[in-house]
Amino acid sequence: EMLNDPSLATDFTKLMDLQKQLDDEESRQFYLDVIIDEANKMNLLVKELMSLSELEFSDGELDYERFDITELIKNKILSMELMIRQKGITVEFPNENEPVYVWSDEFKIEEVIQNYLSNAIHYCSNEKIIRITIEELNYSVRIKVFNTGERIDDNQIQRIWDKFYKVDKARSRSYGGSGIGLSIVKAIMKSINMDYGVTNLQNGVEFYFDLPTK
Repeated sequence: EMLNDPSLATDFTKLMDLQKQLDDEESRQFYLDVIIDEANKMNLLVKELMSLSELEFSDGELDYERFDITELIKNKILSMELMIRQKGITVEFPNENEPVYVWSDEFKIEEVIQNYLSNAIHYCSNEKIIRITIEELNYSVRIKVFNTGERIDDNQIQRIWDKFYKVDKARSRSYGGSGIGLSIVKAIMKSINMDYGVTNLQNGVEFYFDLPTK
């Protein structure tokens, strides 16, 4: 009876077809690349979850130091230059020759910049411009990362900071990749008790965060 089961015959045929595909070197390489890509995504997701868990559930001891935020931003742009060039994006950083010293946890602030810049690169469209600016406030500075492209729906703009939340792509755009990146930003900024947020502008979206200078 089992030998006459049509479903078994179909499964066997599919298995043979897959075997034939894997016999081809180009096909083997394709499937290997897919497996490696998915493994890398899973590895990044696990790291992000561990980082977020540490921020949310540990005492979150911070390593405060004085450092040049301008230099940190320049280094982060440089490290992501390949992705920037591949998407044909122009990055503007008017403050790049102006050292600005802040007081915070440099490693955690690097994560904030990484997540903001990754979002900007991924969702940059239209004129394909990313503009990073540093604005001086009273005893603090505001770092702003703007990218041209679609705006975020007003009724969803506050929810993008929630873990695993993604804006409906059919209506607007999804932020955060895995849905964790902006949650990490939120947790870091709350741990240092400084302001952060996002604003829709006429031709794009601008994320920001504040750091103390004293």
